[in-house]
Amino acid sequence: MKLRKIRIVLAAVFFVGLALLFLDFTGTARHWLSWMAKVQALEAVLALNVAVIVLLAALTLVFGRIYCSVVCPLGVLQDVFAWLGKRRKRLRYSYSRELRWLRYGVLALFVVALVAGVGAVVQLLAPYSAFGRIMTMIFQPVWQVGNNILASFAESMDSYAFYSVDVWLKSMPVLVIAALTLVLLFVLAWRGGRTYCNTICPVGTVLSLLSRCSLLKVGFDAGKCRNCSMCSKSCKAACIDYKTHSVDYSRCVVCGDCLESCKFGALAYKAHWPRKGQSTHEACESQKPQGSHTPHDPSKRSFLLATAMATTAALAQEKKKVDGGLAELQNKVAPERQTPLTPPGSLSWRHFAQHCTGCQLCVSECPNQVLRPSTDLLHLMLPTMSYERGHCRPECTRCSEVCPAGAIRQVDKDEKSSVQIGHAVFIQKNCVSVNDGVECGNCARHCPAGAIEMVPLDPDDDLSASVPAVNESRCIGCGACEYVCPARPFSAIYVEGHEVHKTI
Repeated sequence: MKLRKIRIVLAAVFFVGLALLFLDFTGTARHWLSWMAKVQALEAVLALNVAVIVLLAALTLVFGRIYCSVVCPLGVLQDVFAWLGKRRKRLRYSYSRELRWLRYGVLALFVVALVAGVGAVVQLLAPYSAFGRIMTMIFQPVWQVGNNILASFAESMDSYAFYSVDVWLKSMPVLVIAALTLVLLFVLAWRGGRTYCNTICPVGTVLSLLSRCSLLKVGFDAGKCRNCSMCSKSCKAACIDYKTHSVDYSRCVVCGDCLESCKFGALAYKAHWPRKGQSTHEACESQKPQGSHTPHDPSKRSFLLATAMATTAALAQEKKKVDGGLAELQNKVAPERQTPLTPPGSLSWRHFAQHCTGCQLCVSECPNQVLRPSTDLLHLMLPTMSYERGHCRPECTRCSEVCPAGAIRQVDKDEKSSVQIGHAVFIQKNCVSVNDGVECGNCARHCPAGAIEMVPLDPDDDLSASVPAVNESRCIGCGACEYVCPARPFSAIYVEGHEVHKTI
């Protein structure tokens, strides 16, 4: 069917584009594809992107839940897994009733977590976040290893078409979560098609409230139907009851599989207008599957409306480092910061935590290896900054350019250089100048803001060791000093985050 082919082509474009956005480490993809991340539903709501919210609502009211089968990459990934399962056992689905208690229970939990700021729960349930986690933690390292193999081969041919990149484990807990999520999605989609979409996904549940009243729907022509059950057996959403000639439009994602499977032309995707004298609400109610009508319950309806309004309002490859090829250097250990560091443009830790969905796009895009998922239980998977592998270069604004949820407001290079996300703190007991009696000054030489000056440890003795003195009013917290400090395993100077960012 033409509808199904169009849907598959569009879904492939979105899926490949979003996958490349996470996998590409050169920064090229973001110039062309970052808009795909910004049209994801939850991210558009958190970013208060009214144009995208209105567009997605209009698309759902006209076409049904095509967002889930075309725009959402996690939905398309489930279709891929379901297709693999279908090759094993053809026509294995059957109609099942909607599990309302589970769908709206998960939605209520999601809304409460969103309002309460429990980011870990939000990030576990949000579909785009789950996709980003899988791509960043599992597939990007594989992509980088493949690139490094090509780079080695190209180097042997005296070609510089590829260059090697570091492959490192950003967070073991988040890697485990990503792997478990991928396995769960595979099992659910392999066995039941769209089980995750129609029982767990909060975005799908909210869109289902609109799709009941969509203009275009898949409908039966009872005169042509032979009750062969082919449509029900091919429906990944388990929403077609061929016995009663009804479709549960709250779960239908307009994939077109049923239209292709029907050999008698009994199914058609066409406009369903309210009958004369019938209200829009009555028209939506009349489209529910038979047997699904329940007595009027004002409290339940109020709960659903409230939750809907609340939702719309709001591998590792370590290279051995050596000093001059003689002595192996000990890896740095991240200091215990009292306040986590968040990127320039995030305004404050609170703003960042409230808006970030943990999609890990900024982590995958960071060319300086500064961003990584937090391992703190309360803010698990929320990106934070640390300077063991690099520092936040003032000229780099990539994370602010790709953030789809408004957690990192876009800043230009000049603005970034004046945003103070933290300040450097000197730890005398770790300094090599004090402990080893050698001249260093790395921190002062590499500070882009000129906030560090080397002064005598003993003001009365000009021959005493020189140590850094930090001018906190000029420090922007970029971490260059912490990164270049030769002290191991703990730097003699580190950056402490600010609750609220300042402009200097």
